[in-house]
Amino acid sequence: MPDRAIILYDGLCPLCTASVRRLRRLDWRHRLAFADVRDAAAQAAHPGIDPARALERMHLVPPDGGPVLDGFHAVRWIAGRVPLLWPLWPLLWLPGASRVGVPLYDAVARNRFVFARCEGECHPGHAHDRGRGGGGA
Repeated sequence: MPDRAIILYDGLCPLCTASVRRLRRLDWRHRLAFADVRDAAAQAAHPGIDPARALERMHLVPPDGGPVLDGFHAVRWIAGRVPLLWPLWPLLWLPGASRVGVPLYDAVARNRFVFARCEGECHPGHAHDRGRGGGGA
């Protein structure tokens, strides 16, 4: 799959998996491949990516061997390659977009189990697993 970017995401996160499903539907040009960062094979295939950090933010491995992108910067890369997201792409490059986009992405990522309820196992040791903020056990 060298012509596809690889998106590493948290496969136990309901918001993350819903986003992957949407992106799969929108990616008719087949620019994206997806891997659950919790999967040992995905970790072995990308030894330079810290799995703990990849659980905090989506990571994107570009097909051209460029630097790994994460969070907002990965979203911006995706928006430039998925046709239905093209209208967003120029907005994500406006002056100051990173200053707003990075903390916004991080806030959503930190609170993703509040936005999407967790059914069953999620991140061990986090508040949503103790019955707060996400409906975990």
